[in-house]
Amino acid sequence: MSSDDETFRKLLSEMRFLEGTAEALQNRINLVRAAITELAFASATIEGLGKEKKRVPLLVPVGGGSFIKAKVATAETIVVGMGAGVSVEKPRGEAAKIVENRASKLEKSRATLQSQLNQVLERMNSGRQQLDEVSLRLAGRRQDASVRKTEGRP
Repeated sequence: MSSDDETFRKLLSEMRFLEGTAEALQNRINLVRAAITELAFASATIEGLGKEKKRVPLLVPVGGGSFIKAKVATAETIVVGMGAGVSVEKPRGEAAKIVENRASKLEKSRATLQSQLNQVLERMNSGRQQLDEVSLRLAGRRQDASVRKTEGRP
């Protein structure tokens, strides 16, 4: 086996690994974006509730595209999930800040993941170029060997 054959196999293996890594990073970015979107909706809702009067009718999502009609008794406090199944009642302003902080942290995570993905994609492009070069050299050698075989025949 020539060194080009070995290089080709190593590059091919690395490309497969990088493709898997890129896919995993893209999936994580999509999850983070979904969480950011959800927090943006929560933030807008908290802000909107502060502008509404008491007992204003609302549609409250219950999942699966279904809603119930409800009236807000008070919008001065919001029940905020703190993690690990724990929720705490907080004043509206404090709840808004908690949501903003989470969104900010998630945005930083998204930027970090995007940077990692860009690095992987750059490495993949470089690897593809190297793979193409090695592939051309290997194809040239095989063609030369094929020509030599046919030239030696009577």
